[in-house]
Amino acid sequence: MRAERRRLRPGPLRSAVRPGPPGPRSHVEPQPGAAGPRPVTAVPELFLTAVKLSHDGTGARYLHVAREDSNNLFSIQFRTTPMDSTGVPHILEHTVLCGSQKYPCRDPFFKMLNRSLSTFMNAFTASDYTLYPFSTQNPKDFQNLLSVYLDAAFFPCLRQLDFWQEGWRLEHENPADPQTPLVFKGVVFNEMKGAFTDNERIFAQHLQNKILPDHTYGVISGGDPLCIPDLTWEQLKQFHATHYHPSNSRFFTYGNFPLEQHLKQIHEEALVKFERIESNTDIPKQKLWEKPREHRVTCGLDSFAADPSKQTTVSVSYLLTEFNGSTREAYFSVGLQGIAERDIVTVKQIIDRTVDEVIAKGFEEDRIEALLHKIEIQLKHQSTSFGLALTSVDVCRALQAPELDVVLQYIASCWNQDGDPVELLRIADKVSRFRQCLKENPRFLQEKVKTYFKDNPHKLTLSMSPEEDYHDKQAKMEAEKLQKKVNALSEEEKTQIFEKGLELIALQSKPQDTSCLPALKVSDIEPKIPFTLLETTLTADEIPVQYCAQPTNGVVYFRAVSSLNTLPEELKPYVPLFCNVITKMGCGALDYREQAQKIELKTGGMSVSPHIIPDDSHLDVYEQGVLFSSLCLDRNLPDMMSLWSEIFNNPRFEEEEHFRVLVKKTAQELSNGIPDCGHLYASIRASKNLTPSGELQEMFSGMDQVKLMKRIAEMPDIKPILRKLPRIKKYLLNSDNIRCSVNAAPQQIPEASKEVENFLKGIARSKKERKPVRPHVIEKSSEVKPVGSEMVTGLQITRKLISDPTFKPCQMKTHFVLPFPVNYIGECIRTVPYTAADYASLRILARLMTAKFLHTEIREKGGAYGGGAKLSPNGIFTFYSYRDPNSLATLKTFEKAVEWAKSGEFTQQDIDEAKLAVFAAVDAPIAPSDKGMGHFLYGISDEMKQSHREQLFAVSCDNLVDVSNKYLAAGKSTRGQAILGPENADITKDPSWVKR
Repeated sequence: MRAERRRLRPGPLRSAVRPGPPGPRSHVEPQPGAAGPRPVTAVPELFLTAVKLSHDGTGARYLHVAREDSNNLFSIQFRTTPMDSTGVPHILEHTVLCGSQKYPCRDPFFKMLNRSLSTFMNAFTASDYTLYPFSTQNPKDFQNLLSVYLDAAFFPCLRQLDFWQEGWRLEHENPADPQTPLVFKGVVFNEMKGAFTDNERIFAQHLQNKILPDHTYGVISGGDPLCIPDLTWEQLKQFHATHYHPSNSRFFTYGNFPLEQHLKQIHEEALVKFERIESNTDIPKQKLWEKPREHRVTCGLDSFAADPSKQTTVSVSYLLTEFNGSTREAYFSVGLQGIAERDIVTVKQIIDRTVDEVIAKGFEEDRIEALLHKIEIQLKHQSTSFGLALTSVDVCRALQAPELDVVLQYIASCWNQDGDPVELLRIADKVSRFRQCLKENPRFLQEKVKTYFKDNPHKLTLSMSPEEDYHDKQAKMEAEKLQKKVNALSEEEKTQIFEKGLELIALQSKPQDTSCLPALKVSDIEPKIPFTLLETTLTADEIPVQYCAQPTNGVVYFRAVSSLNTLPEELKPYVPLFCNVITKMGCGALDYREQAQKIELKTGGMSVSPHIIPDDSHLDVYEQGVLFSSLCLDRNLPDMMSLWSEIFNNPRFEEEEHFRVLVKKTAQELSNGIPDCGHLYASIRASKNLTPSGELQEMFSGMDQVKLMKRIAEMPDIKPILRKLPRIKKYLLNSDNIRCSVNAAPQQIPEASKEVENFLKGIARSKKERKPVRPHVIEKSSEVKPVGSEMVTGLQITRKLISDPTFKPCQMKTHFVLPFPVNYIGECIRTVPYTAADYASLRILARLMTAKFLHTEIREKGGAYGGGAKLSPNGIFTFYSYRDPNSLATLKTFEKAVEWAKSGEFTQQDIDEAKLAVFAAVDAPIAPSDKGMGHFLYGISDEMKQSHREQLFAVSCDNLVDVSNKYLAAGKSTRGQAILGPENADITKDPSWVKR
């Protein structure tokens, strides 16, 4: 993102909506309620100007959001309304990206990941639309990607073999052996099997299907694994013909590239080839119920549940007919997870009673103000992925937008249902109108609650409880479906399946000619990075504070790192729990409720997390600490720092019942996260014994932490754990070994400096000097020259790192047996640290192996949803796969990948493409709030980044073969392996595997 945001002048944009020939014939869309057409709408609070157009020839709709942001975005979406659960829109989303008329090579989408400097590329299938977004900072790259996306969407090949690969197929377990049994295979088939191991996902899907049962929301757009095998190739092609037409499309562009060029290219490469049709994809309103309904559904047992007898989820939901959200009519749900089945009635009574209380008493004014403050701070906070966020979620998440996929989904849902996307962006107007409604009618909210909740007959109570044999039943139904399909085959059809299986493997193995695809060159990459100016001062007893002056739009960002070096070893496993609860237990005179309200009213959030950072030059050296982060509007800085002071000096640990709730919530969230992050858990476990910090990572972030939280949540008496918190506080919440950073506008720095100094002077210092628990401490300094200072020499920020000279890496293989139908796999290899000469070569190699070998073998041939290789900053080289029907076979594929790399069977073009993909990540935009954080958090200076950049440019074929032999070849480096997945007889027989 550009360092500066300014209000755009609407002048130039008026000409932008009158493109000259031979551009598209477009007309300005009138806005609902406007006296006449308003082509250009300025939204000053978001520093943007919106332009709405429609295409004369086809009726395609277009929204351009002009904003001084270099991270430009494009998306095209189609309203897709399936009437069954075969997953046709989802499989189509995958298959259109497998080749098109202009770009007939296989999988141009994945190939463009390595021929581009994109900051984001993906595709999404929602309940009622399919969306194809990308973003990039490079104008040529934008045109290249736009060409590929347009051709994929409107002119895909939709080959039968691609449908079989991406959707589903019958194939022999071993495709080369017709004697092996026929099984279901396919990327989406396995993806959805994995998705429905997540009980939260199962509940959410049932909820939507049951509260909106009459039309497209009554089916599973992503596909039910038991229905996916009913989809035919002909049905897929027909769905494309009826839904992927410009008359059913919505185009969105965002950023600072000129609109005229976008319009011209879209018209010439796509729209000019079509005529307007009636799309017939409207979704009718749900017929309202005359009385509330109740449904009960089942799911699998959660093996990490804190209390096996409390695994029921219940919610009460209300259809809100006057609003649209992610569906044509929104619905509001409130409920609880992790309750006993017998308590369902009690939960319903509590919800009903709360609704009655709100109608009678209303909401506290401070609660309303806290929520409005949240909107204000989100309007001012700048993210690097604002454009994508707008099109895909809601504007307040868009404003935070930690991920690009958040401006996109917001606009997409509303616009998909013919709402006005520009009106959505006018947040300040909505807040003003809301305040006016409250002023004119103090009972405004109470009346809404009565109308939408109390008096609403379209009310659904949904409960979900586990069945012990749920997964067995699912497997049995799949086996029966398979048997039915196989029994219906003639001998000739069986022969055809075998031959088609061989044909698919041959196609997947055939070298691809990608010369038809556009590409950037390595010479298009900027050779140098801009350096960020940092100023470091020592304050309040020699504590270093880093200041980074940035255009933060009236928001101040504060961070601090406190060392764990003196913390006794027996308390370490409880550090993540301490981090999770320390801002939620109350502090000083505030109980936990008052504290939560003050945090919402005065800050944009306060968080605490473990901070384990590898050294940049030694694998066996690391920093261990805790990171404190928060942000606030500049006017609230004294209040935010006062909150931190109270949390450091006077945290409250007496609320045992509230602590128990927080523990159960944390345990549940960790358990819920496994189906989405299984490959990360596998990788953390696989690297546990490779470096001294690996054990700490597993303790803080791995399966060990999941199991510890489950044990704590199960404890009948939680007091012994609660008593550990004040002990941890004594070692952590003081000024003994702390450093701070502030990112703020230049004029806010003096005030911020004063507040941070007051905070640091006010927090306790230990009465006696504590010695580190691990005696081997290395003091490491990084020099930063103060900006605008008269000092000639730079200040030294000294970080105290831990070293373990006796550490010996060792191999470990772990199998976590979980009730999943798919596997999550990690294999980790110890290599070299960030500043080592070979680090850049290994980083390029990881990308090269992913694109040129692993993607084909693991996803295309193996049927996993994803897989690849990556190099982490801690020097660990990781192979991984995700929602994978295979386990040991995938580990064999990792071995083959190394042999392939050692052989050097790749071209200079392959290497250049890998470099482009790596530089796309290296040069990802950095928000003003995060500038200077590489130095503050990781000790990585801009000079080190520039040196690494030069090493990346210099990587050669010889370097890649050399590092393959030196580190990845069998027996060269210590490695670990881990699998999360179902029972496996071959692993059980192998004594080298540890079963957990």
